[in-house]
Amino acid sequence: MIELVNINKYYNPGTVNEMCLFKDFNLNVLDGEFVSVVGSNGSGKTSMLNIICGSIPIDRGTIRIGSEDITMMPEYQRQRRIGRVYQNPSMGTCPTMTILENMSLADNKGMSFNLTRGTNRKRIDSYRESLHSLNLGLEDKLHVPVGSLSGGQRQAMALLMATMTPIEFLILDEHTAALDPKTAELIMQLTDQVVKEKKLTTIMVTHNLRYAVEYGNRLIMMHQGEVVIDKAGDEKKVTEIDSILEKFNEISIECGN
Repeated sequence: MIELVNINKYYNPGTVNEMCLFKDFNLNVLDGEFVSVVGSNGSGKTSMLNIICGSIPIDRGTIRIGSEDITMMPEYQRQRRIGRVYQNPSMGTCPTMTILENMSLADNKGMSFNLTRGTNRKRIDSYRESLHSLNLGLEDKLHVPVGSLSGGQRQAMALLMATMTPIEFLILDEHTAALDPKTAELIMQLTDQVVKEKKLTTIMVTHNLRYAVEYGNRLIMMHQGEVVIDKAGDEKKVTEIDSILEKFNEISIECGN
């Protein structure tokens, strides 16, 4: 379980540009939940992910994974339990390295490095098998630089690499936003497959309302650092896009947009 307790986060504190993003914000994500998160720009979606992953500090509050307080745990240590896929495919892969080198790097996440070969030749067949599951022909391109792949191929690799080592949580930060519609559909299908096979607790931020409604077993909408919609289980199953759009429009009118 991921638990955010009384989170407070200010940007530019003590200046004329001070902004309070979160004030006593609380959220629990239960083990096995696949949570879709929607909301307008500036609602706090990505900042929430950054707080969970340790990319940005908080001013006050507590972050827990299970019974463990990880509030002061550095980002690199959290990554041993959390996999993350970003909006930009280049952030999850190294373009100048080959597919094989990228896979080897991901395979060694959390391990200590010493003066040995960076690529474990004994694992090549396993890498090929994992790549074959993507149905993108990448298993035959192990020595091709990742930078020469399409955005969709790189994002599929980023998803695979983020989940290669044993993790408990998967964080998806608008991971289909930079892709064309056909490729985005493929990546969402792969995402759903990986989440189910590995039984990962998942938080997915998306601007695609259809994905938010169709995928996962819980949906939340954020606005100005607060959760304004939270639907799970059977309530989530009957949620329609129109009802989410209606709330968006209601918020937009209230904000004078």
